[in-house]
Amino acid sequence: MTDPILVAKKDAAEFFLLPEMSNRHGVITGATGTGKTVTLQRIAESFSSRGVPVFMADIKGDLTGVSQPGSLTGKIGERLTMLGFTDTKFEGSPVTLWDVFGKQGHPLRATVSEMGPLLIARILQLNDTQEGVLTLAFKVADESGWLLIDLKDLQSLLQFVGENAAEFTLKYGNVSKATIGAIQRGLMQLEQQGAAQFFGEPAVKLEDFIQTLGGKGVLNILAADDLINSPKLYSTFLLWLLSELFEMLPEAGDLDKPKLVFFFDEAYLLFSDAPSSLVEKIEQVVRLIRSKGVGVFFVTQSPADIPDKVLAQLGNRVQHALRAYTPKEQEAVSVAAKSFRENPALDTVKTITELGVGEVLISCLDAKGVPTVVDRAFVVPPVSQIGPVTPAVRAQLISTSLVAGQYEQMVDRESAFEILSKRAEERAALAAEAKADADAEKEVVKQAKAERAAARAPDTLAESITKSVVRSASSSIGRSIGTQIVRGVLGSIFGGKSKSKSSWF
Repeated sequence: MTDPILVAKKDAAEFFLLPEMSNRHGVITGATGTGKTVTLQRIAESFSSRGVPVFMADIKGDLTGVSQPGSLTGKIGERLTMLGFTDTKFEGSPVTLWDVFGKQGHPLRATVSEMGPLLIARILQLNDTQEGVLTLAFKVADESGWLLIDLKDLQSLLQFVGENAAEFTLKYGNVSKATIGAIQRGLMQLEQQGAAQFFGEPAVKLEDFIQTLGGKGVLNILAADDLINSPKLYSTFLLWLLSELFEMLPEAGDLDKPKLVFFFDEAYLLFSDAPSSLVEKIEQVVRLIRSKGVGVFFVTQSPADIPDKVLAQLGNRVQHALRAYTPKEQEAVSVAAKSFRENPALDTVKTITELGVGEVLISCLDAKGVPTVVDRAFVVPPVSQIGPVTPAVRAQLISTSLVAGQYEQMVDRESAFEILSKRAEERAALAAEAKADADAEKEVVKQAKAERAAARAPDTLAESITKSVVRSASSSIGRSIGTQIVRGVLGSIFGGKSKSKSSWF
């Protein structure tokens, strides 16, 4: 059997976490500044020394020090001396640094298809109608054989669905352009938060999280100090990772140590405003992934942050101090106290508010899987450095890790965006060609009319001149006859008889 992990100590009493029981999961709770991160580091490095890989999110940027040996100085030295550990061997653990944004570690990516419509809807906080349309879009892509790799693939697909809404409405149900627009706005906001760097290829290989080096498990540390500013992306990514591990790993049954231990820091973000369907999925994954040899530890302020169905799956519990100044805080303390197996010699509710930094209430599963009674103790300090490494050390850790050079260069192969863009270009080219043909035909017709008009022009001119001459001659003859008649009439009136008479005879 694998050596148990010493987590805490009080006088002669020692409190252990059994590796074979760590796939029954656990929880580390307590107010900010009470020592949760140090407890996490102690447990993580202990798993590593036993050949168990670990994945953990570094919310504050403090955990990279686990790669370097600690020292018997300051408060750590004082605590070790108080607990009787004067001959501690300080050492670091092998680490792989990851960063969704690729700044403080190896880029960590997943494809849109791998994430799926349910989790993307969770990130975007879509309502039921919008989630239905998003699911429809994924179905269209599947039926068409279009790969969904990055955000622009999904954006192009949604545009295509919107442009052909009438067709898809008849086939799948109502698809409104307003709904498409709402999803597109959500994707745009997600893109502005840096998600465009997360969705893409090469996608992370989950096998890279389950590695050992020199007999020690590799600690995978996710830089999350920036990622936490996009809480939905952070929590949904970690849930996706758990789900993918569940799908990938074979059944393992009971092992003497887990294949991987997963620490979910700021776990309340996973359940905050989560729909019931998502909570059920989380509960299912947590319950079933134990059979795959994976242990999950939730790190949060209070057990009340975790739904009862999930909390019931967490057998190993470490509780740091909680403050109880308000009725809500007092209720949280009561919930935390009730989550432990009662110790008749200990007032759990009162003790939770009295604990000092690095002091805990602890209850772990014994060899039979039964929780031990809760007790008060001091966390044993880590043997690695507490606090972050320097930028130079970080750069060295990245360049010498087991996955160095595998994920740095993003690959953009043909997928939905390229296919739909090509189709749009072809349609535009056909439309331009049709317009050019129509314009050419109009020009031919116009030219023919001009030529016919030009051919008729001389005849028309001659006809016009003839008519003008005839009109002019007719006018002259008319005027001459008219003048003679008028003169004859006037002559007879004014006494021109002899002349008139001789003119008649």
